Amino acid sequence: MKVFVRAEYLYDFERGHGDLVEGIWCSVKSHRGEAFRFETYLPEYGALYDKLPIHAFLWKPLEGEDLPLDMLQIWDALSYYVTVIEKPLLSGLRAEFFGKDKQLHKGEYVFTLDGCNPDPRIPDFTFVETVDEHKSYNLLKLDSGQFALQPNNRCRFYDPAFTPQDMKFPDFKVATVKWTVENKAKWRLGDVSGFTYDNRTEPGKVFEVPSGLEYMGHLDSLAMLPIKRKPGQTWTAKDPSGRIVWWIDEQWQEVVA
Repeated sequence: MKVFVRAEYLYDFERGHGDLVEGIWCSVKSHRGEAFRFETYLPEYGALYDKLPIHAFLWKPLEGEDLPLDMLQIWDALSYYVTVIEKPLLSGLRAEFFGKDKQLHKGEYVFTLDGCNPDPRIPDFTFVETVDEHKSYNLLKLDSGQFALQPNNRCRFYDPAFTPQDMKFPDFKVATVKWTVENKAKWRLGDVSGFTYDNRTEPGKVFEVPSGLEYMGHLDSLAMLPIKRKPGQTWTAKDPSGRIVWWIDEQWQEVVA
């Protein structure tokens, strides 16, 4: 991504104030407890310059107020591990964020930085996987020429096809529940060998297809068959004559269409 680097950052603030140097972002670094830092290729010099924060960059000459770093990025990185995500639905949309100054700052969505702890063998002393503390960092290209990295709860995005003229205020609460689907002791399949678990009727009970019947599958996979459904219909099979039978009330029964 093409950017301008404020030249004073390239000279450790000894000179270059007010000058801009053309650059291209080539990587981003995430150090826990610090601001994100970007590595930039400087074509005029053939050089790479590393570890500059978001307020060292512009996408055009500055217009208006020069927001400080702690306004452009209000939270430090939560993890040493970061990934770059471009959310297709938001790509290029107009956006705004609510700043520490209690003002709305308008711009355009570019991409998102997000982090996690990738290896359970590495102790995680951060909040990156804590439900009510985890944050994404949406990169916005502001109308002023600056960039911002803002969490979801400070941003609004405007899709011309879906967003109404009169928008509601997002007065939501922070999510606090960690969701999982494998914490129910009643659902146990260690003694089931069927490829799709279809030979399991209920926890602790397994049925077998009797000799002479051809197993066909679960009701969901036969939803188009012209057979009346009855309560309890689950698995189906076909006998040698081609009749469809169902597993109902703990036995195989024929159901008349």
